[in-house]
Amino acid sequence: MISANDLTPAELAALLHFHSDAGVEWLLEEEAVDRFAEFEAMKAARQGARPVQPRVEAPPSAARPATQPERRQAAQPAAAPMSPRSAPAIPDEQAVEQARFAAESARSLSELKTALEAFNGCNLKNSARSTIFASGSPEGRIMVIGPMPSADDDREGLPFAGRTGQLLDKMLGAIGLERGGILLTNVIPWRPPGNRAPSAPEVEICRPFIERQIALAEPKALLLLGNFTARHFFESNETIHGLRGQWRDVTIAGRAIPAIASLHPQELLTAPINKRLAWNDLLTFKSRIEADLG
Repeated sequence: MISANDLTPAELAALLHFHSDAGVEWLLEEEAVDRFAEFEAMKAARQGARPVQPRVEAPPSAARPATQPERRQAAQPAAAPMSPRSAPAIPDEQAVEQARFAAESARSLSELKTALEAFNGCNLKNSARSTIFASGSPEGRIMVIGPMPSADDDREGLPFAGRTGQLLDKMLGAIGLERGGILLTNVIPWRPPGNRAPSAPEVEICRPFIERQIALAEPKALLLLGNFTARHFFESNETIHGLRGQWRDVTIAGRAIPAIASLHPQELLTAPINKRLAWNDLLTFKSRIEADLG
């Protein structure tokens, strides 16, 4: 085992960031626990749990010493009662129907947020700290949609938080947009554990909520960020490099909305050389929204 005393401050910080991204929220108890004392107490309790049998007088000829299996069985504590079986999970098809009903019943974004926070049909909610809903203003008639919350999003309860959010703010500012004047959201409202990709059933359970957000916001244009988001809306298996920079219509609630895909800010932090591609996409996006909204 590697001791924390053997790590440099930079290595220790990197290790803590790794645990944070993996979903570990704490490493130590608030108070020290003596595990050796706990073990000795458990051992003493186990030895003292031998059941006391009623004394039966028997003639000397019938008396015999207990066999080893009998002594071992007597020394074992009584089995604890079985806990009741947990309720079976909701079938995926039923969860999708519940999500669709909850989403379609909302008549405003605030009602939809309340419905989403009350919805318990998706297992992703059980491991996430926050339910991430759209932030900003629908008045700008522009929506920026990412894939799923990051660890920073989950901690702060907002989409596009942390370093990726700071970079996105700069990207939007370069084409004259501000975070508060548009609507930012994610396809998946709960961070998957360990940043894993959501399963196909999880995506279908979340689909009614993101589509209802778009329907209620009535945007004039969508900016889709990242591989997962582009594939989700364009229904394609191509990578983001094959889908980016091209205007396509996304049909939501019977309404066609122009959408363009680009690289996610996290991808740009990982590979800064791709910033030139994202900049070209932003310029294309800017030209369209100025023509449609200007």
